[in-house]
Amino acid sequence: MLENIEVVRIKRFAANTAGRDFAVGDIHGHFTRLQRALDTAGFNPAADRLFSVGDLVDRGPESLSAMEWLDQSWFHAIRGNHEEMTVSAFREGSTDLHFCNGGAWFYALSQDERADVVVALEALPLAIEVETARGIVGIVHADVPYGRWPDFKLSIETGSPAEVDHVQAVAQWSRSRINEGNTEPVSGISAVVVGHTPLRQPAVLGNVFHIDTAGWMDGHFTLLELGSLQCTPPIKPGVSHDWD
Repeated sequence: MLENIEVVRIKRFAANTAGRDFAVGDIHGHFTRLQRALDTAGFNPAADRLFSVGDLVDRGPESLSAMEWLDQSWFHAIRGNHEEMTVSAFREGSTDLHFCNGGAWFYALSQDERADVVVALEALPLAIEVETARGIVGIVHADVPYGRWPDFKLSIETGSPAEVDHVQAVAQWSRSRINEGNTEPVSGISAVVVGHTPLRQPAVLGNVFHIDTAGWMDGHFTLLELGSLQCTPPIKPGVSHDWD
């Protein structure tokens, strides 16, 4: 069995002075579709960077391609709940939840291949901070458990094991803000970008941008340019945020 590795819970990135920074919602093993969206946006891997809100794997046919993308210097991701399920299934041997949530691809791999995947996914941070001209933009998978970003950071970096477990669960699994339509901004940070809940188009609640527009299902991938906080494709007025 693999030894546990040290996890960097928050990864920080200086401003991109060479090109643009984009965030994208849940990918779920649809990297060919994502590449088409990047091509449409004129993404330049020599200068631009792409930040993923997590859920690289499960459900789609190209989950293993996540390993190739994670090797790219311009691609950075956090650990979503599907990465967490993959790691937990391997570490703890409880596979039912993962398998029934699109994890069959993982169990078609050899034991050594599974171990390599787990090493890569387990190393992903729980949150990312990106410096922009507008200030720091935070990226988590699902939700921020406190109304202040500094409190969230302090908890996941220095909290007790029980506190870290609680904060991680909220960051990876919660849908409270989007379900309640909570427009109270997260203080102490310019903006927060999340995925996790599939929507017909992005929803902006306070300073929290929900950008999983189901490119892995029958929707499309939204790219949020972090410097301008503008979406590609643009948000269309009068369209429901809910995925019926």
